[in-house]
Amino acid sequence: MCGIAGLFHFETVKPVDPKRVERMTDALAHRGPDGSGVWTAPGVGLGHRRLSIIDLEGSPQPMHSADGRAVIVFNGEIYNYRALRRELEQGGAVFRTDGDTETILAAWQKWGPDCLSRLDGMFVFALYDLERRQLFLARDRLGVKPLYLARLEGGALAFASEMKGLLAHPLMRRQIDPLAIEDYMTWGYVPDHRAMLKGVEKLPAGHFLLLEHGREPGPPRQWWDVSFAERERGRTEDLSAQLLHLMREGVTSRMVADVPLGAFLSGGVDSSSVVALMSEASTAPVTSCSIGFDVESVDETRHARQVAELFGTDHHERIVSADQFGEIDRIAAIFDEPFADASALPTLRVCELAREHVTVALSGDGVDEAFAGYRRQLFQMREEQARMFLPSALREPVFGALGRLWPKADWAPRPLRARTTLLSLAASGEAGYARALAILAPEQREPLYGETLIRERGAYRAEQPFEKLMREAPARSGLDRAQYADLKFWLPGDILTKTDRTSMAVALEAREPLLDHRLIEFAARLPHRQRLRGNTGKWLVKHTMERYLPEDILYRQKQGFVTPLAEWFRGPLAGEARAIASSELLTGSGWFARKALSRLADDHIAGRSDHGRVLWQLLMLERSLRHLQPSA
Repeated sequence: MCGIAGLFHFETVKPVDPKRVERMTDALAHRGPDGSGVWTAPGVGLGHRRLSIIDLEGSPQPMHSADGRAVIVFNGEIYNYRALRRELEQGGAVFRTDGDTETILAAWQKWGPDCLSRLDGMFVFALYDLERRQLFLARDRLGVKPLYLARLEGGALAFASEMKGLLAHPLMRRQIDPLAIEDYMTWGYVPDHRAMLKGVEKLPAGHFLLLEHGREPGPPRQWWDVSFAERERGRTEDLSAQLLHLMREGVTSRMVADVPLGAFLSGGVDSSSVVALMSEASTAPVTSCSIGFDVESVDETRHARQVAELFGTDHHERIVSADQFGEIDRIAAIFDEPFADASALPTLRVCELAREHVTVALSGDGVDEAFAGYRRQLFQMREEQARMFLPSALREPVFGALGRLWPKADWAPRPLRARTTLLSLAASGEAGYARALAILAPEQREPLYGETLIRERGAYRAEQPFEKLMREAPARSGLDRAQYADLKFWLPGDILTKTDRTSMAVALEAREPLLDHRLIEFAARLPHRQRLRGNTGKWLVKHTMERYLPEDILYRQKQGFVTPLAEWFRGPLAGEARAIASSELLTGSGWFARKALSRLADDHIAGRSDHGRVLWQLLMLERSLRHLQPSA
């Protein structure tokens, strides 16, 4: 895995100072400690930091094509590069290296932008064609790898794998976008359609940009999308056989590496499935890594150990304290933008453990989104069924009124916490699912805002682009639309961002074999009953893996990494909770109401309410603002 950065002058062709590109790439040194390089030409500069995975000595970057007409910097892996290389060689292409980077160059020269559909992998790359005088920026189908973009004074576009690469440029402005605060307070992260700083964008997943000197950049163009509009037909066992074949292909293709390789193992269905298929394909024991906690109720190491013993893996585990709040400032620096998914803390820990033993680790990311493994997807399907029988003229006044009157009972058993469900049933399917996914609904975040943020935000609400995405999804049902939004919005913004930043922070390459695009496309065509059956999500995956995994692994309740936020803010972080209300970065700016934040902290510490997630959200925002506005 690597980090890339660069500059492109689209107005006037000006010399590019290689020192500036070098500064940008140096800010990404953690992504690539094994090598660095900078290349410049009139109007363009490309920089690279390398973590050597394939062709360890023979593929330095920036890399020129064999004929010298194109140059590339590339972050990622192309898993089918050997087959692609053979095809290109038959067409006359000449290769000087044994890696995948040169294959992209040759594919571009033969097919142009259409080369993207032939690439199987995770990637972001910047390719400059000296003959056409074009810069080609591209991102993989599902957004496994990130790319930030920013326009600079003087008609230049800067780009980098992380925002810290952009911040290393002296002309980069650091003005906070108030709409990003609205997005962040809703979702707990800044989605891909926005960035925390004004003037910064993210190249969307499955999109590319083709830039030319002397021409204003146009919007990114989409080159891939997933469709839920068709349905796969066939008997369950036939579909199961197809699924197993695709899962095997996804895993085995991602086991190609010239460095030690292993897997994350939580003991859940997804990571256990990856380890099972790796063990099947490997002649040597698979290296597996698990992290546990010193609080038994949130510790899953016994399940991971059960799977490790079943497949005879070379297993490594580490028990850490649940009190990981000492990493707050480090997490803020790793992510640049505010990121409130508290599972980033244990994810960083398991990446650190894995890096002690391997350079590449396979994860189980993506199965919940693609195969309906989240409880919210089950509830969405059932709520959509209810909406079909109850007209909106009845739902809004009845369920809306009940939802507004129902108390927000954080302390009550789950069945009695019906407020979200009632308010969701009163709304459209899109609005209801947005409410299910959001950390804070509009009526919860609005009282926290100060006059400045309310004025600068205007009529914008964070739910608007999400609901639009669902409405326009290539889908046939409410469940389809929910899963489409999870794959296009939640997955790149939260899950893949978390995995990329925490793994790259320790120079570990994380690969997602169950996000193989053919597997995702297959999942999108499955009938509902193959995804959800009764209360069981990921049904076909679990049915298929019964030949490998025991029932208590496949069908136990999903847990995931748990971080005790509520306890932290009533204990060791109580002072931090109270300090939030007096933060000049939050309240002095007029973005948040001081009294509302103070009441939030007091109610939580006193045990009257559970505001642990919101306090964590505000704390991470405050720390990120310190990072993004160091002079403040």
